[in-house]
Amino acid sequence: MKPIVYITRKLPEEAVAPLRDQFEVRMWESESEAVPRSVLLEEVADADALWTVVTDAVDRDLLTAAPKLKIVANMAVGYNNIDTVAAKERDIVVTNTPGVLTETTADLTFALLLATARRLGEAEQDLREGKWTSWTPMGYTGMDVGGATLGIIGMGRIGEAVARRARGFDMRVLYHNRSRKKEAEVQFGFEYAELDKLLQEADFVITLAPFTPETAGLIGARELALMKKTAVFINSSRGGIVDETALYEALKNGTIWAAGLDVFETEPVPVDHPLLSLPNVTALPHIGSASVKTRLAMMNLNVQAILDVFEGREPQNRVV
Repeated sequence: MKPIVYITRKLPEEAVAPLRDQFEVRMWESESEAVPRSVLLEEVADADALWTVVTDAVDRDLLTAAPKLKIVANMAVGYNNIDTVAAKERDIVVTNTPGVLTETTADLTFALLLATARRLGEAEQDLREGKWTSWTPMGYTGMDVGGATLGIIGMGRIGEAVARRARGFDMRVLYHNRSRKKEAEVQFGFEYAELDKLLQEADFVITLAPFTPETAGLIGARELALMKKTAVFINSSRGGIVDETALYEALKNGTIWAAGLDVFETEPVPVDHPLLSLPNVTALPHIGSASVKTRLAMMNLNVQAILDVFEGREPQNRVV
């Protein structure tokens, strides 16, 4: 009998076809709806490999229910949705999909910055709803991006790609990271700053740090209060890095000017989420890597990781 791969979302046939000769491929029937927990628990009982997306909770109970499981291939750079300690205890390989989504996510991050700064979402909604009745001198006025100071929290691959884009807008780039990127400082003129200094001086603050116990709630009421009243906050990393209650209060009370969010602490975000009620929030449904080319490349990495494990090779993107 062929080993079983269970895939938690419906994927294009071109992505899963390379597995079919060696594996029995089972796949959840919906692309947009998450597989129910009860179904997932049933499926992993027989699965030799599990192909997940970032919103699937692969916890200790799920791994315990999967006695044959050899690999969890996660279609994301982050893997905080997986209990890596439990996986390691059970000798289950965990892989992710870094590298291939860097440029696409940087594009989206900068697009979100521009859209938030220039109030594009608010303006488009008013246009579609017939609320634009005349041109006004101060109507839909936003913040200039060109020549402004950008602060990046988390200067990994995506952070550096965003910073390179900022150079085209003549922006001063400050960054805060666990380690200095001295080569980038020399080559591109990026400036390292302690977190408080970055928050105080930046006109635009972007969080691109990975979600870890150390970064959980990194941006809270104290940090938001350090920012300029005209500052724009952008999050396209993970929702849990930001205290969403504190962010709501800061936006509502004018502590900061606006926010652009591609991620939320709970996803999919409920439509009655307080942040979605604010006109100075531009919100997106976690689409940082959403280009056809990039998503297919991420899928290819998952396929290769599964094949590597079952063919006795070390997977390239192993995290556990």
